[in-house]
Amino acid sequence: MSDLKTMFQLSGRVHAPANLSNATLIIIDAQKEYLSGPLALTGVDEALANICQLVEKARAVKCPIVHIRHLGTVGGLFDPQGERGQLVPELLPKDDEHLVEKRLPNAFNGTGLHDLLQKLGHLDLIVCGFMSHSSISTTVRATKDYGYRCTLVDDACATRDLPSPHGVVSAQVVHRTEMAIMADNFATLALTKDLI
Repeated sequence: MSDLKTMFQLSGRVHAPANLSNATLIIIDAQKEYLSGPLALTGVDEALANICQLVEKARAVKCPIVHIRHLGTVGGLFDPQGERGQLVPELLPKDDEHLVEKRLPNAFNGTGLHDLLQKLGHLDLIVCGFMSHSSISTTVRATKDYGYRCTLVDDACATRDLPSPHGVVSAQVVHRTEMAIMADNFATLALTKDLI
């Protein structure tokens, strides 16, 4: 058993995972771009299934839901006018749900996300989506800057293999490393089954 402790533990700031009945659910970049092609994610189908379960529960308990959509360039990745830039059909926002569009990995940067979350009135955020090492990591880090308590749903996120000067870093290693970093000082980790 390891004696290592997280920054949260060492500073006495550990918090329990949020509950969908008193939090806001944020779904980041659940877009078709990640289903196939150069940005196809390892484990994307399982992560999407888990996000769908979270959304079903959130809707049942009237939890506010914020959908984040990344806007790329026309003719490029995340083409806002093309099919691949669209949200996956099973996770389209309902009438009372919110859509925030972003152009950078951090969903707070250049958007009205913080103002929206203030209006929704929850300190606790539950975050899921794509990619673990990019928009998830960057946005979760920013939640701390804005004073939110973040719960990150480990099995409702996914990423891809990454190139490096030393060879390929597998999606599993990227994801596990990113989750460990988030759990150290930025978010409480949870599994879908613990939140539904």
